[in-house]
Amino acid sequence: MVLPNFFNKSTKKKNIDKTKNSKENLRSSPSPSPSPPKRSPIKNVRERESSRPASPRSPKGFTRPSRSSRQTSTSGFGDVHPLNLPPEERERRRSALSAMSDSEDHMDVDQEDAVVSSPTSFTSMPPGTLPSTNGAEQGSTSTNGDISPVPPPHRAPAEPQVPPKPTIDAEACKTAGNKFFKMGDYDKAIREYTKAVEADPTSPTYISNRSAALISANRYEEALEDAKYANDLEPGNGKVLLRMARIYTNLGRPQEALDIYSQIHPPVSAKDKAPAVSMQLHIQQAEDALREGTTGSMAIHALDLAERGLGIGVDRPRKWKLLRGEAYLKMGNVNSLGDAQNMAMSLLRNNNQDPEALVLRGRALYAQGENDKALQHFRQALNCDPDFKDAVKYLRMVQKLDRMKEEGNVAFKGGKFRDAVKLYSAALEGYGFNQGNNLNDYFRVLVLTCPQVKEYKSAIDDCTRALSLDPTYLKARKTKARALGESGNWDDAVRELKAIAESNPSEPGIAKEVRNAELELKKSKRKDYYKILGVDKDAGETEIKKAYRKLAIVHHPDKNPESEEAAEKFKEIGEAYETLSDPQKRQRYDSGEDLIDPSEMFQGGGMGGFGGGGMQIDPEMLFNMMGGGGGMGGGHGGPTFSFSSGGSPFGGGGGRGGGGRQRGASGFPPGFSF
Repeated sequence: MVLPNFFNKSTKKKNIDKTKNSKENLRSSPSPSPSPPKRSPIKNVRERESSRPASPRSPKGFTRPSRSSRQTSTSGFGDVHPLNLPPEERERRRSALSAMSDSEDHMDVDQEDAVVSSPTSFTSMPPGTLPSTNGAEQGSTSTNGDISPVPPPHRAPAEPQVPPKPTIDAEACKTAGNKFFKMGDYDKAIREYTKAVEADPTSPTYISNRSAALISANRYEEALEDAKYANDLEPGNGKVLLRMARIYTNLGRPQEALDIYSQIHPPVSAKDKAPAVSMQLHIQQAEDALREGTTGSMAIHALDLAERGLGIGVDRPRKWKLLRGEAYLKMGNVNSLGDAQNMAMSLLRNNNQDPEALVLRGRALYAQGENDKALQHFRQALNCDPDFKDAVKYLRMVQKLDRMKEEGNVAFKGGKFRDAVKLYSAALEGYGFNQGNNLNDYFRVLVLTCPQVKEYKSAIDDCTRALSLDPTYLKARKTKARALGESGNWDDAVRELKAIAESNPSEPGIAKEVRNAELELKKSKRKDYYKILGVDKDAGETEIKKAYRKLAIVHHPDKNPESEEAAEKFKEIGEAYETLSDPQKRQRYDSGEDLIDPSEMFQGGGMGGFGGGGMQIDPEMLFNMMGGGGGMGGGHGGPTFSFSSGGSPFGGGGGRGGGGRQRGASGFPPGFSF
């Protein structure tokens, strides 16, 4: 509704003056009499309205209606909010409310509530003024003493009604679940049993049936929870206990399964207990094999048998993984060490703070030569569990072994080979917990140092042990072949080197080593002049002469006139001295040049050392024979030799003439006096 000149300044001023006068009149009015007669509030309003003089000026464009029209207007504004009423109507209503508040007789509570709650009970305000408060509580008074209008009521939306859930028939769900279970549709059976459990959570039958369906669906962990709950609801139920024991067996917990079997009455049959008993037996065998055996293969076999009893999709238990990792470490070869690392990593993926898994991986790393990483894992295990004894044990052991190995390296570099061998041997004795590449490092040095100290048998044993750990360890195979030859077994040495050449034809220098071994084999089948004289191969000239003199006196024919054996021995002694006392002859003897038949070099259409048939000749040796060797004598005598005493030790002639050999009358080389 549009009110003309509603915000006119003069009109506002007149209305304000009129409001002030009304208030002053109210204040100056006499106090009410003690017991005035009660009058109707509507009648009071009409009397005041009729006694009020007409306004001299009306707002521009607005004509005061007559009494009858005002009554009609009043009744027409019954549903209109007071703020939307015309100024005249608001003024009238305000005057009526003021008159009611100043009346001598107060209305009772019911009447006051009726007036306030009626649409006509809002406070009238001068034209152009707005209420001081908006949305105030009903009956509240503003700062100027006026009663503020009450806002229209708000209706809250009605909440939607939720239809009641349909009642579930637990027995019908169980029957449907049994039907699906017999059909092999275990997922649907589980859903039906779940509905039955939700309808009646206290029924052990429904929970036990769902446990059976979960077992058939290979969901053993969930099945175990249901079986435990059913057992709590109905303790001692044999069917539930039997089902729980089978679940424990499928999860790889045979001891717990056997404990459950012992609670069932009457006792179950041996057939029912057989899987758990067998699994427990295999685990015990694996533990015994690791504790008492020298290899991990038996433990691995026992664990494989135990794992056959696990349910489909069930992972190996943590204890079994640790046992398998220990067995792989005990086996010690390259592949098994990798398997041990895989077991450790499988455990660490589930829990990266598992101290036992950290120690297992640390041992595998140390066996593979990763010493620093191994020490880090041992220290990390101690951080997780400072009281873990295995972590302390292996940390100290690795530190000690590294220190001993370093001391052995220093001794080896300083030429103290025997001290180095002792240190490395002590390290091997204290090794004790794995047999991997680090152990091969110790063997590598041992097999290299033992020939230096001429302990060939120990070198052969070390090489054999190293090869049992790693058959591809080529350095150990070659060193073993050398040690076999130096110990006098050149037949085995040649066979070993030829096997290496066949399996590793690209190995540098292997062809030359085979040729040298064949030559040494040929040399070993001739007379050993060093052995005849009883001296070492590195003996000096003085030592050789002293040995010859001593043996010659013992086996001289004059002292043994009737002994042919003594004569033959005396002859060998002289032959040995003749060769070893001459540097050129000795060099040819040691190198084997004197054993080479020139005709063998050209058999098969070529030289032996260059792809032809016959004996293979080292090109270096051939060069020495053709040019760099000792001088050759004339005739058939071969090379000539000279001695400081002059002439040959076996006769008066200077050299071997005509191939014959002459001796003095006494049978001793010149220059020897007895």
